[in-house]
Parts: sequence; structure tokens; C-alpha cells
Amino acid sequence: MNLKLIVSLIFLFSLTSLAQQLSINGVVKDQNNQPIAFCNVSLTEVENKTSVLGTTTNDDGTFIIDNLKPIDYLLKISFLGFESYQDSISLKNNLSIGAIILKEQTQNLDGVIVIAKRPTIKRMVDRIVFNVENSTLSNNNVLDVLKNTPGVLIFNEDILVKNSTPTIYINDRKVHLSSNEVQQLLEGTSASNVKSIEVITNPPAKYEAEGGAVINIITSKNIVSGYNGSIFGNYKQGEQYPKYSVGTSHFFKTEKVDAYINYGISPRKDYRHENESIHFIENNAVSSSWETDFKRTRESSNQTVNANIDFTLDDYNSIGISTNMLISPRDNNKISVNSLTEVFGSNSVLDSTFLTKNRLVDETYNLGFTFDYVHKFKREGEKLSINAHYTDYDFSSYQNVDTDYRFPDESLIRTNRFQTFSSQDISLFTAQLDYELPIDESTQFETGFKISNIDSENIINQFTFVNGSKIEDLQNSDTFLYDETNYAAYLSYSKDLDHWNFKWGLRGEFTNIQGNSLSTTEINENEYLKLFPSLYVLHSLNEHHDLYFNYTKRIDRPRYIELNPFKYYLNDNSYSMGNPNLKPEVDDVFTLGYTLNKKYTFEAYFRNENNATLEIQFQDNVENILKYIYINVDKTISYGLDFTTYTKIATDWNLYVLSSLFYDEFQFSSQEINNILVTNNQWSFYSQIINYFSFLKDKSLTADVSYLYVAPIAYGSSDVSSRHGLDINLKKTLWKNKASVNIGISDAFNTQNFTQTRKYLNQDTFVKTRFENRLFTFGFNYKFGNTRLKNNQKDFDLEERERLQSKSN
Repeated sequence: MNLKLIVSLIFLFSLTSLAQQLSINGVVKDQNNQPIAFCNVSLTEVENKTSVLGTTTNDDGTFIIDNLKPIDYLLKISFLGFESYQDSISLKNNLSIGAIILKEQTQNLDGVIVIAKRPTIKRMVDRIVFNVENSTLSNNNVLDVLKNTPGVLIFNEDILVKNSTPTIYINDRKVHLSSNEVQQLLEGTSASNVKSIEVITNPPAKYEAEGGAVINIITSKNIVSGYNGSIFGNYKQGEQYPKYSVGTSHFFKTEKVDAYINYGISPRKDYRHENESIHFIENNAVSSSWETDFKRTRESSNQTVNANIDFTLDDYNSIGISTNMLISPRDNNKISVNSLTEVFGSNSVLDSTFLTKNRLVDETYNLGFTFDYVHKFKREGEKLSINAHYTDYDFSSYQNVDTDYRFPDESLIRTNRFQTFSSQDISLFTAQLDYELPIDESTQFETGFKISNIDSENIINQFTFVNGSKIEDLQNSDTFLYDETNYAAYLSYSKDLDHWNFKWGLRGEFTNIQGNSLSTTEINENEYLKLFPSLYVLHSLNEHHDLYFNYTKRIDRPRYIELNPFKYYLNDNSYSMGNPNLKPEVDDVFTLGYTLNKKYTFEAYFRNENNATLEIQFQDNVENILKYIYINVDKTISYGLDFTTYTKIATDWNLYVLSSLFYDEFQFSSQEINNILVTNNQWSFYSQIINYFSFLKDKSLTADVSYLYVAPIAYGSSDVSSRHGLDINLKKTLWKNKASVNIGISDAFNTQNFTQTRKYLNQDTFVKTRFENRLFTFGFNYKFGNTRLKNNQKDFDLEERERLQSKSN
């Protein structure tokens, strides 16, 4: 009896083992009987649709999927440019399907056959979607892609959307670095795995209340298991120096584990040349004029690491661990500034000169770590997410400034020297919970809670030299401690009707802050509760006409460096200074839009910024000193009318146009001039025109030709001149999309430089700036392994990290 039982168990175990080792194989070919490599081949269990297995075809078009159970499957085979194949399979034994023929996906247009291809740009109700996979920019870094993204302007080293600084997200996860570090991160990240970039002008309640518009970078994803990797490189040659970036990405996926790591390094030198004229005024007459020739070379070698690993525990639970690192070692981050200033008296006769040499070395370690947990309920779409994050930010800088003062005959008057050491150490912790509930097919409810704490220590020590002896300047040395705790909660509800779509949200945030200057023993405390409503209404009159209205309230908290009450001297005669009494900026944004035929969009907007923070330059006409001081602007408003369209001109030519006519007004109290209220306003215009071309029968050669024009604008206390530029990029894919190369030129005619004028009351400054805008570029990308895989790269949902800011000249 026991022997029969044992034999029966062994027999059943053998059958089970065999059942677990069933396989399906086949070969995929085109209509010309040629094998198709790297097709997606997937199997979905009919009873459990969430369980998916898959692979890709080999170079000879063959595939095999093993370790299968004897159940019913849905087989899907797909490849870009071909119609998808689908079939039901009841697997009982090992199965050889044989040859599967994929039909080329075509569309007849007046006798011309065009291979199907997704549009490069798509206009949606609240955003523009730029499909990078179809552009010539995918060999470049992500910052280069942003420079060519419709609606995004890179102006004076700032990223702008509708004339305001946007917040950067990756896969709906916020990148929480300073504005400088965001650019460094994007510059060191390849665009090869970027699917699209979304420009969201009025973010809904799902997004943080911090900031204005949102740029959401979507990375490509794929369900197929296996490994893939890539290497990329980019070379740019400017007027003075070359710039490089190289990196590699690796992705591994199994049934339970997804792992991704990206490493990039961007060694480069950047050159900047300025000419500055300052007229110091006394009794309504020019008492002295300074003419400065300013040349700066910045050497950097920023390294970025992005990595994450996701574990699928079961059909309803998963966890993930992520890290985001930006490392800028001291040995590779240096700034060299040489400036020669000629001083003229009231009679315009040369009185003296002074030559300043500023040498600065800095170092940054910004290390972020995140833990995610996601629980999916049995109800389709119902989900609970928990997120915890920690950032350790360590920045240090050393500056040495030497100045020689001379008479017109070059004889020495005196020399002056000072040194500055500054550091910033920040610990950031956040915890967040989000819940999503689909009430029915047309109704969605979301809610969430978040707590964050920031602990910051900022140190500055300045030293002067007297008779060769180094002495600490106690008046300009300080330690500033900053602590902030924020509690936030939000609700969001959306409803879709026949011709109407509604969405509203409400976010509440309570903030408690304390700033402590140890040298002055001054403690600044503040706490506030703010509510941030949002409303979206879309009405489709018919298939040709859509109307929509949006309203959002947003907040922009001061960056930590803006709060530091330090006098950071750039040279003997100029310094920047923070303000611990800065209030948060709160914006109200209204948008009314109309779309014709899903193609032409007209959008009117109005934005009111309460307590906007700007760095205003003041010239002290008594001491002949330039001061850069952060203040809350009394009034800032902006309104305008935008027009966008994306249309097909010819079979292989698509055109995108974005034009904006807008008005900006700034009112601020001139703190250095008896608090007199100053108004600076300007009507302006900008337009961006991008042409997308494709060539050859297989569309493997593409070109982008873009032109940007910006009319004179007002910004804070400055009037900025017009600028325009032409960019051309060519891309060729090779070896069935396994590799690609691109060449191009940005700012072909070197017309992107500009001037700034500050002239009001007794202030009179003019600056002409020249960057290395004209760049010749060459890039490459090569994929290996299972090249149909895409990464699961993600980033962090923390609004506080972007406020980390380092000091640089």
C-alpha cells in the first residue's frame, strides 16, 4: 500500500515537472520571407491576465518560450512598422508554431505608401507631448532634448515654461535637486531611453503645490523579460572648448525582479565673456564710470548615478529601492575668472584700473535613497502607495580673490587679497502615502498625505590679509541653521460625462520654519497654513471644437541659499546676500483655451505672483559697490495669448509652431534708495518653429530644423534684448535600430547672445553677455543584449530636494 502510494506520488510529480517544462517556439518573418529580429513575443495567461511571459526573436527571427504550464494562453507578436499578430493557444504539449508572417503597416495616400509612424508632437488639453523616440535628439542627453522641446526655453542658463521656472519630474516622480544640479543631472543622462517629454503648464492636484509648470520626462518601458544595455557618447565643440558626455545603462528583468542602473560622466569646459558698464550717479550726475571686461572659464566633471530595483512579491504587492546620486569631486570642478576694470572720473578721463583674479574650487555630493511599497486591490485601478526618502547633501567651496589696483601709467597703487570658505550640509527626510480609487468607469478619486523635514547647516568663513598675515573677517563670517517641517494632504475628484470632463482638487500644507544666525544670535521663526485649490473643465462642442478652463494655485518656497544672511563677496566691490525674512511665493494661474480640429490651439492665460522672490542688483553710489540681494517683489503679473499647432505639410514633413504674445510687470521696493516703488513692464513675443523631416524608404534618416525668436523682455529690474537662433540635427539609425549616430549644429549663426540693461532712479548698468552657444555636435548610441527591452528608471517624489542649491560664480 505504501509502495503504491510512493509510486503514485513519484508518477504525479514527474507529470507535474514535465508540465512545468512545456515550451512554444516559432519563427517570425516579413512578407518577403525575411526573418525579423528583435520582435516582442509575449504570452498572457487567459485566466490570470496579469501574468505575462515573453521574449524577443533572435537575429534569424526564431524564438522560444519555455517553463510553461499546460493552460490557455494569448500569444502576441509585435514590431514597429508591422501589424501586430495575435492568437489563442491551448497548450497541452510542446508546440512548434512554425513561420508567422507579419504584414507591413501601411497607409495609401494618393498612390504613395508611407510606413506608419507616431507623430513627433501631440497636443493635449493641459500639456504638450514631445515624442523623443522619433526625433534626431535621442542620441543626445536629456538637457539637449529639453532645449528643443516645444514650449520650453533655456534662457540665461535657466529652464523656463511660460516665463516661469518649471518643476522636473521623471515618470511622475519629482527630481528634487537645485536648478543647477537638475541641469547637471539631465546633461549626464542619455535620451536614448526617453519615450516622451510632457510640458504641463497647469499641474493638477496630483502634483506638488511647489513650483509652477511641470516638465514630466517619460521613459520607455516593455514587458519582455531579459537583459539589455547601451552605451552612449556625445561630443560638442564650442568656440573655445570641447564638451564631452559618456555613459552606460543596464536593465535586467525577470518575472519577479526589475533592475536598472545608469552611469554618466560629463567632463567639459565652459567659457563666458561679459562686458559691463556701470555709471555711479551723485546729485543726478555721473560721478564715476566703470568699464569691466569679464572672462570666466568653468571646468567641471559631474558624475550621475541612477539605479533602482523592484520586487514583485505577488499579484497585488511590490516594493522598490531607488537611488539618485550626483557627484562633483573637488579635483574636477574649478572656476577661473579674470576681470579688468577701468575707472573713469566724471570728466570721462581714466582715473585708475584694477585687475581681479578669482579662483574657486567646489565639491558636491548629493545622495538620495528611496523606498517604495505599492499594494493593488482586487478592484481594477484601486491602489495604495507608500514612499519614504532620505537625502544627504554636502557642498563645500573655497575661493581665493587677488586684486591689483594701478594708476593709468600701470604703476601699482595697492594689492588686496581675501579668501572665502563656505559649506552647506543638509539632511532631508520625507514620507508619503497615496490612495487611488476608481468609483466607476468615469469617476476617479485620489487622496494622500505627506510629511517632510529639512535640517540645514550653512557655514561661511572669510579671511583677509594684512601685511601678509591671514586674519578672519568676523563681520563676514557666520553659521546659519535652518529647520523646516511641512505637513501636506490632498483630495482629487474627476468625472467624465458625454461632452464634459470635470476635475477638481484641494491640497493643504502647514509649514513651520526656524532660521538661526549664530553670529548675530538672530532667530527667525514662521509658520503658515496654505490651501491650494485646482479646477479643470473641458467641454467638447463637437468633434471639431473643444473649450477648456483651468485654475490652479501654486507655491514657491525660497531656496535655502536665498535665506542665508551671508555676504558672499564675488570681488572687492560686489557681493550677493540672502534674506532670512523671505516669504513664500503664492501664484494664481487662470487659463482659457480653444482647440480647433484637434490641431490648432489658442490659449489665453493670466498669472498673479504674490511675494515673488527675485535677486535684484543695487549699486551703492556712495561706496561704489554692487549688491545682489534677494527680496520679495511687491507685484508680479503676467498674461498673454498663445497659439500652437502641429500639422503635416507633406508626406515626410511635419511642422510645429508655438507663438506667444505676452505682458510682464514687476513692481519692487528699491531698498537701497529710500524704498521707492519701481515698476518694470514690457509687452513681448516669442515664437518657436520646428520642422521634422524623414528620408529614405525605411525612414532611417531624419532631420529636425528649428528656429527660435525671443523679443526684448522685462525680467525683474532688467530689460533683456532680443535673441534668436537656428538649430539643425540629423540622425541615422543603423543595424535594425541597434545603433544610431547623429550630427548637428546649435545656434548656427551665433545669434543667441543678449544684453541686459538696468536703468531706473540712480541705477545705471549695462551688461553684454556672450556664451558658447554655437556648438557642433556628434553623438552615438549602441544597444546590446535584448535590445527590445526598455528601462524601469524612476526618480523621487520630493519637492524639497530641488531647493538644495550650491553657490557658484
